[in-house]
Amino acid sequence: MKDKEYFLEQVFSHQAIIHKICRMYRDTREDQEDLFQEIVYQLWKSFGQFQGKSKFSTWMYRIGLNTAMATFRKPKTQQLSLEDHLQLNRAIVQEPEDENSERLFRAIRKLEEADRALLSLYFEDLSYAEVGEVLGISENNVGVRLTRIKGKLRKLLKV
Repeated sequence: MKDKEYFLEQVFSHQAIIHKICRMYRDTREDQEDLFQEIVYQLWKSFGQFQGKSKFSTWMYRIGLNTAMATFRKPKTQQLSLEDHLQLNRAIVQEPEDENSERLFRAIRKLEEADRALLSLYFEDLSYAEVGEVLGISENNVGVRLTRIKGKLRKLLKV
C-alpha cells in the first residue's frame, strides 16, 4: 500500500500540519512556502522507511519538525533590511487571521525550537502520550513542559 497515490492522499489530508509548522518556524510567506516544499520533499524521501508503527500524521510531524529545525539553523544567504522584513510580514496571507492570532504566532516564533515543536503538536489536539511519542519524551514531561511554555507565552504577550 506504500505507493505514490497513498502518499499524496495522506499528505493532502494532513497538509494543515505542515502549514502550521511552517508558520511557527518562518516569518514570511515565501519562506513558509519554501519550508513546505522542503518538508514534503523530506517526507517523500523518507516514505520508504515509514513502517506504519505510528499514525501517518505522527510520523509526518516528526519529519516536518526535524526538517523545520534543521533548515532553521542553516545560514540565510540573503539579508533583508528591517523595512523589507516588516513589509514581507505584512504581506503574508496564509489564512484570514485576526491580530490576536498573528500576535500569538509572533510570540511562538520567539520560543526555543523544542518549545515550538511541542506547541505545534499541542495545537493539533494530540494527547500528551501522542506528543511524547513524536518528541521522544514521557507523557508527564509533556505536561510539565507545556505548563512552562504557557508561562513563557503569557510573559511574551504582555509586552
